Amino acid sequence: MTNPNHSRKSPPLRCALREWEHPTCVGRPEVVLVSRDATEQRLCPAHAAALWLTDPTLRFSAKTRPEAIATVMAHAFGGGR
Repeated sequence: MTNPNHSRKSPPLRCALREWEHPTCVGRPEVVLVSRDATEQRLCPAHAAALWLTDPTLRFSAKTRPEAIATVMAHAFGGGR
């Protein structure tokens, strides 16, 4: 038996680095970075760019769409807003 009022939608994803007091996230978390130990982090493009630039061991997961990677690159190299 199902409840017709129950939403099957998952709660919206949040950037792993979202700061509650001073949110700096740009967009929704659409980037998945993977560390050497295979730990995944779902991040917004701005936070992904910052981490990717500071940690050379991180790589983009195949779950990340090419458009999202392009947005990260724009943030990393000065084209992001």
